Amino acid sequence: MEQKRVFSLLVDNTSGVLSRAAGLFSRRGYNIDSLTVGATYDPKYSRMTVVAHGDDLILEQIEKQLRKMEDVIDVKMLADGEAVCRELVLIKVRAGEGQRQDIIAVANVFRANVVDVGTDSMIIELTGNESKLNAFIELIHNHEILELARTGLTGLTRGSEGVLYLD
Repeated sequence: MEQKRVFSLLVDNTSGVLSRAAGLFSRRGYNIDSLTVGATYDPKYSRMTVVAHGDDLILEQIEKQLRKMEDVIDVKMLADGEAVCRELVLIKVRAGEGQRQDIIAVANVFRANVVDVGTDSMIIELTGNESKLNAFIELIHNHEILELARTGLTGLTRGSEGVLYLD
């Protein structure tokens, strides 16, 4: 049975790490649903969040291969209820003067922010879990969506247990 798994990797912040991780997936024919990477508090390390799907065997194989990578320091699974995961979406919507209030009302329900207003469009920013973002997109779809950009999932495990402290 196919399922989704969120892998949180702590990696060395060196050139080529992203390429090697993506190469691991492509060489084995695994698809990456989303991938986010950014430096941590310590600039020597980056946090990489990879979302993939497959059956248990494929997901176990992905985890084993990630753990074998030289640049990977730690691999964690971000399970529902044990982690906080978020995604950011920016949506540019066609919005003339007569439509703006309706769009703002929907944005307010979702605690979204209007980050840009033009003469005929608005850009809305929303952060949340995947279902919240999908619900917002579904509601705002009544207006013409001109452009949409999603960051992909990122997250951290809850609590301080199991946090890796590096010197």
